[in-house]
Amino acid sequence: MKAKITVYEKPTCSKCREVDKILRESGVDYEKINYYVEPLSKAKLTELLKKMGMSARELLRTSESTYKELGLAKAELSEKEIIDLMIKHPELIQRPIVERGEKAVLGRPVENIKPLLK
Repeated sequence: MKAKITVYEKPTCSKCREVDKILRESGVDYEKINYYVEPLSKAKLTELLKKMGMSARELLRTSESTYKELGLAKAELSEKEIIDLMIKHPELIQRPIVERGEKAVLGRPVENIKPLLK
């Protein structure tokens, strides 16, 4: 049996809604976690980054006002410091993140999730 899919999302996000539609239409078992209501722990965010093969900086939402207010474009921050900021300001995390077993992908574009459905 394949591992269950978990989607880390913000329900009002258009890409999150697109991923939800694809998963419902595919008939796979999945769970949605609104990480604004159930915040990600540092350990979980670090694990997801590793599974995605991404750095914390790559996962930053650069269009967010918080990103600009904190001067993150020019800030010389360590991976740990960026993760700490993402935990404190969840709006900085790109979404949705879709996890299945030992793999995770950023569902942006939504086609990225297709390999997890096989």
